[in-house]
Amino acid sequence: MKQSHIALIGAPLDLGADRRGVDMGPSALRVANLNRKLAALGYEVEDLGNVAVDQQESLPEGPRHAKYLPQIAATCERLGQMVAAALAENKGPLVLGGDHSVAIGTVAGVAKHFRKKRQKIGLIWIDAHADMNTPQSSPSGNIHGMPLACCIGLGPPELAKMFGFSPKVDPRNVALVGVREVDILERPQVRESGIRVFTMRDIDERGLRTVMSDAIEIASQGTAGFHLSLDVDYIDPRDAPGVGTPVRGGATYREAHLAMEMICDSNGMVSMEAVEVNPVYDEVNRTAELAVELIMSAMGKKILG
Repeated sequence: MKQSHIALIGAPLDLGADRRGVDMGPSALRVANLNRKLAALGYEVEDLGNVAVDQQESLPEGPRHAKYLPQIAATCERLGQMVAAALAENKGPLVLGGDHSVAIGTVAGVAKHFRKKRQKIGLIWIDAHADMNTPQSSPSGNIHGMPLACCIGLGPPELAKMFGFSPKVDPRNVALVGVREVDILERPQVRESGIRVFTMRDIDERGLRTVMSDAIEIASQGTAGFHLSLDVDYIDPRDAPGVGTPVRGGATYREAHLAMEMICDSNGMVSMEAVEVNPVYDEVNRTAELAVELIMSAMGKKILG
């Protein structure tokens, strides 16, 4: 990361998904010694704790096509304010999810900061899913399937127009990497969005190195830097069983590390989040430990360095 001071922010949000447990993700990552390991790399680490999140059991589900929309919007706005404030103090935000709907707040905060400086950001979204649903296309109404759409100006205005502007990222500066499961009605939205999509077939045919080189170039072209949104379900469930929505056929252990190492080498990352770690379905916290390993690779840990 460009900054030497890291602002760690937990976002234990689980309102965006049906499968419970991702609210414990930030704790699992901290238990895996993330703070200490970042400090060992030479970063000054400030853990800002967790953003306030409403408890699901105490809330009405709300609109069927966008469940818990008001509560998710409120949480994401609080998170976005914390992210923007960290960047204003020259600290690199590292957000720990929570389900992937937290990215709406993270990206909004990053975009808000750079918009004030008349700069734009890029976005590298690494995920098994496209996350490009809207309430009209979503088969479940779960907002964790909508955050990338919101970042490029689609979706509910409470989310897509957070902080009074939209889109947060120009679709031409968005690279979606590792996709292998897309909903039927979501597919045309992905194709017509203007973002660049690299499926697992692209990785199989072209190799991860070529794909990541392209993704970094897309997210860096004319931007002040890029945000990295890492959904741990990008990795194959054999290595990462403890995730919100596992899909077979994902990246290998080494492919996952190579992606992070190339992002680090680019020196273009200004913020990062790791999401969808679900300790309920994990095995002795090994998915959280892998997520911490990947964060460390993105932050500069080398095999010989």
